[in-house]
Amino acid sequence: MTQAIEITGMTCENCARHVKEALEGLPGVQNVRVDLAHHRAQFEAERTVEREKIAAVLDEAGYALA
Repeated sequence: MTQAIEITGMTCENCARHVKEALEGLPGVQNVRVDLAHHRAQFEAERTVEREKIAAVLDEAGYALA
């Protein structure tokens, strides 16, 4: 299942890398693609990942869901 999210706080490639690593740390998440220009990320997961879990890992990394 593919999920897409919008993210605030990314300003550079290093930010995009941090977001990618944070999302990859979620159980069942794979094939994370971060689009810095559009402040979005897309990933595949075995099942829908709860928004609260995504928000928590992004917050820990210094970013937020839009």
